[in-house]
Amino acid sequence: MVERLQKLAEEMVRHDFAAMALNAGPTLSYLTGLNFHLMERPVLMVFVPGADPVIVLPELELPKLESLPFALRVHPYGENPLGWPAVFARALGGLGLGGERIGVEPRQMRLLEYELLRTACGDARCLDGSAVFSALRAKKGAAEVAAMRRAVTIAEDALTATLAKVRIGTTEKDIAAELFLQLLSHGSDIALPFSPIVAAGPNAANPHAKPSARPLSSGDLLIVDWGAAWQGYVSDLTRTFAVGDLDDESRKIFAAVLAANEAGRAAGRPGVSCAEVDRRTRQVIEDAGYGPRFTHRTGHGLGRECHEDPYIRGDNEQLLEEGMAYTVEPGIYLPGRNGVRIEDDVVVTADGAESLSTMARELRFIV
Repeated sequence: MVERLQKLAEEMVRHDFAAMALNAGPTLSYLTGLNFHLMERPVLMVFVPGADPVIVLPELELPKLESLPFALRVHPYGENPLGWPAVFARALGGLGLGGERIGVEPRQMRLLEYELLRTACGDARCLDGSAVFSALRAKKGAAEVAAMRRAVTIAEDALTATLAKVRIGTTEKDIAAELFLQLLSHGSDIALPFSPIVAAGPNAANPHAKPSARPLSSGDLLIVDWGAAWQGYVSDLTRTFAVGDLDDESRKIFAAVLAANEAGRAAGRPGVSCAEVDRRTRQVIEDAGYGPRFTHRTGHGLGRECHEDPYIRGDNEQLLEEGMAYTVEPGIYLPGRNGVRIEDDVVVTADGAESLSTMARELRFIV
């Protein structure tokens, strides 16, 4: 944790931020090991280079601070919201941040914490600090990769156990419920990275379908998009299965997505842009005649969050670096008919990209 805080201070200076302010979320956990959930009571930690961090938090959360490996200036508050602004003012008012640039996470910072921060720090400017946080989190160390690899194994084992119970007539909701239980029983953290997507036949044409009461039928392609978490790190996988007899076009789109997935996994290496990985993946589907039916980016980074930097899309010229982890998840979606997506988790190595996921990708008839 101390090394991460030192790196944070260096990045703050490099990006000309006087302070960084974080509320409950994955980046705060990454930097400090502290875990808070977003609730009606605000939690805010402010980092200033060369000084101990300041945290404002509810009194009931104080036990979480007992074993921190670094010094921290602690300002607890009670249950009455009318007293909170005064506590924030005492905690932050003396940091000298009036008129200064404070970095925040736009996707995470709520209006609740933002208003308390802005009021306590006078005319400080709260700006997008995403570049700082990405520089810290995008490249994973060996322990982080090991945790993600374990999250992949848990997910794959859980789906294998789930598929053994699938039959014609089993509903999407039934499969999702069983998969949820299997993820926990196989060792996932309680907080899953996302609710499993289980979609078959016409529903599989919706990339973010919600499991429904529709029963599986012969001729369906069944998409399962799921993940596990291990010690705060996540996996995000997708496999597509055949139910009964498939028509020729369903086989054709499956073959195209499988080839695109392989091309995407092979494309990653240090110095290759995210856009290039997307282009090489997408080209396979375009060559098969289904370009317009691949309706989303090729992938996204993952680690403590299911979606984080780097984003594997055609306009992102960010270069991959060793230690970056991301998904490769091409898909083809035929509205009202069927859909296919095959997704793997990869990490950039010194000379290529290793797939952390190993579950068979080829067409498999599960019933």
